[in-house]
Amino acid sequence: MKELLMGNEAVALGALAAGVQVVSGYPGTPSSEVLETIAKRNPGGIHVEWSVNEKAGAEIAAGASYAGARSLVTMKQVGLNVASDPVMCVNYVGVKGGMVVYVADDPGPISSQTEQDTRHFAKYAHIPVFDCVSPSQAFHAVQEAFVFSEKHATPVILRSSTRVCHACEDIDVPEIKAPEPCEGFVKDSKWVIFPRLSYQNKLKIAAREPEIAEEFSAFTVSNGHPAGNSIEGSGSIGIACGGVSYSYVQEAIAGNEDNFTVFNVTTPYPFPAALAQEFMDEVDKVIVFEELDPVIEDELIYLTGAQYSENFIRGKRTGSVAAGGELDASIAGAVIEAETGIRTSIAHPEYEIKPEAPVRPPVLCAGCPHRASFYAVKQAVAQLKKSGASFTDAIYCGDIGCYTLGNAAPLYTTDTCLCMGAGITVAQGLNHADSRTLNFAFTGDSTFFASGITGTVNAVYNQADMILCVLDNSTTAMTGHQPHPGMGITMMGGRTEPIDIAKVLEGIGVTSIRTVDPLDFAASTEAVKAAAGEKGVRAIIFKSPCIAIVRNDGHSIVDADKCVGCRKCIDQLGCPALIIRDSRAFIDKSLCTGCQLCAQICPTGCIRKEADND
Repeated sequence: MKELLMGNEAVALGALAAGVQVVSGYPGTPSSEVLETIAKRNPGGIHVEWSVNEKAGAEIAAGASYAGARSLVTMKQVGLNVASDPVMCVNYVGVKGGMVVYVADDPGPISSQTEQDTRHFAKYAHIPVFDCVSPSQAFHAVQEAFVFSEKHATPVILRSSTRVCHACEDIDVPEIKAPEPCEGFVKDSKWVIFPRLSYQNKLKIAAREPEIAEEFSAFTVSNGHPAGNSIEGSGSIGIACGGVSYSYVQEAIAGNEDNFTVFNVTTPYPFPAALAQEFMDEVDKVIVFEELDPVIEDELIYLTGAQYSENFIRGKRTGSVAAGGELDASIAGAVIEAETGIRTSIAHPEYEIKPEAPVRPPVLCAGCPHRASFYAVKQAVAQLKKSGASFTDAIYCGDIGCYTLGNAAPLYTTDTCLCMGAGITVAQGLNHADSRTLNFAFTGDSTFFASGITGTVNAVYNQADMILCVLDNSTTAMTGHQPHPGMGITMMGGRTEPIDIAKVLEGIGVTSIRTVDPLDFAASTEAVKAAAGEKGVRAIIFKSPCIAIVRNDGHSIVDADKCVGCRKCIDQLGCPALIIRDSRAFIDKSLCTGCQLCAQICPTGCIRKEADND
């Protein structure tokens, strides 16, 4: 039946149609919906899990493949960094059942620390890569990737990007059936990665790459592959593109198609050189559009060799296309117009220009317990400084998640943010470099399980002096409220004993552990001050559920007659439910969750709670 599917849903249903049996991964926008869709549409017989991190997920997928099962592991581009150890190695070992590594890149970036182009990793790891152009193409590409993986006994990377992940398209979806049981693991020395075996397999990998490149040159739409490469048109101006850029080019040249020949590269590595040469032989000039890096462009330049001319190949290397950020159809149209003189309607829209949307900076939600945690830490530090504390300064080491927003006004409690789990280890480096500072490391509950435990072990073992603040809101909030080991529920709906963070810390060797409700301002500030008076690794678990999963009963209101307009609640908390109206504080009850943090700091006691039906 025909279904309207988001790109990630299309990948998921394509994997189900291909008979995937084991699916693992770690949530990360823009990739998360693939695993969630497979769990929701599971016909039975498929193991689906949110692994504690991407490394664990990749190793689980590899193990399933060794047993002959088709496996899929999902992640975003920075998650591939975490998974790189097993992903780099599994290609040297080889696979049995098809193994697909789904990676969602984030041009912009829109929701990530960095722009990364997974096509570089594919070349670095000698792993073939399929590039998703659209939801319908992605549906077919994942199925082709499983077949290709088994044919060549190699993992295959399926690369997508934000706009493909979240775009929607009508797709014919076959009946999804439970997969057939796999053969099972057969003992063989080839599954053990010894140096001598790795050397021999590296030679095999090097020898097969030209063969795969030749195969990819024949892997075309015209040869019956819906996810294949294509050369379209017969114009004298060539446009080479890949991924979502192909869609942008189609829109940009609409009405002028006869002037162009479009080369769409869906298998960027190993590069289909023979097909690319055929394309270049047909055109007088080439403009290259791709996100993010000039991967296709560099391959075309390499093919031209000594005959390369900037006038022939135009793209990121020549400055014709921006080196970073997203592309879109209007950008492609403007570049085409500048390079060819052909007027494109997309660069000169005839419709009325709509007013710009109001600026909405990212902010912690009203009632977010993280705001209360940050505020308690900051106020406790201020009180300690006022009383003559010996530390020179307090440094707040942040992490990846909702709580990264602690960097914004008025909290200013994120001084560093590097990558998942790094708040814990960066704090240690700061401490070892300058022992005069008071170092806080913030991490979320999901991040603690993903990559924070090892950093905490390192801190205890190497005798760091730091305060670990675990912001436990009982979910993976930033990426869509996925379950984690502390929640007592698995992705398949199974109930399990929640892993107690306090007990984990105790087992690691942390001897000073306090658990407080961050919405209890007095108790929280006292916990911070007590921890600050100690030495070594000490932990404070700020435990309060995310307002998206547990909402307080009621909301707060301001007694305007008592409010003196001091703005303390607004200027110090930055809660979006708090505003000024007629020179007095006012609470928007449609946003307020009734957390009462503002009431606890109000100097006049003008804020109180009332039920939602009052």
